[in-house]
Amino acid sequence: MKYLIVGLGNIGAEYAETRHNIGFKVLDAFAEASNAVFGAGRYGAVCETKYKGRTFVLLKPSTYMNLSGKAVSYWMQAGKIEPENLLVVVDDIALPFGTLRLRARGSDGGHNGLKNIALMLGSENYARLRFGVGGDFPRGHQVDYVLGEWTDQERSGMPPRIETACEIIRSFGLQGVERTMNAYNKK
Repeated sequence: MKYLIVGLGNIGAEYAETRHNIGFKVLDAFAEASNAVFGAGRYGAVCETKYKGRTFVLLKPSTYMNLSGKAVSYWMQAGKIEPENLLVVVDDIALPFGTLRLRARGSDGGHNGLKNIALMLGSENYARLRFGVGGDFPRGHQVDYVLGEWTDQERSGMPPRIETACEIIRSFGLQGVERTMNAYNKK
């Protein structure tokens, strides 16, 4: 079985430590734990790792957030990956910092990366792992907030949440989205 795990973010050093790049951070941790190394691929940085007979293709799109669908569509076709084997890791301002929510499908919730993926795939029926980044910003300053860097408190609280996100990805591949939702969304 082959799975495409996409971490959303923006390329470039100026974005590396921003809230919007939590998808990249989670995939970096997943790859590191698997001794996998990202290489340059079409539309993004890509690596492949195996876990208990499952193949995980990890993708960090280089198309910038708002055009993530182009990379996702390409790698799904290139890898012959079914939509039910796609998982997108994304930041979510509607969830408190560190809250993790796995969904089998759903709306884009105003997230431009998810919106573009749905547009390119022609469907919102793909799994997404939402990583809460909180929403402590004044009205009208959402962009500044998500493109802002983590606070020291957030940075220190991040490692265990990222590790749990990696556990969720492994479980998604081994047990499927429904069983993984039941196991992790209650925590």
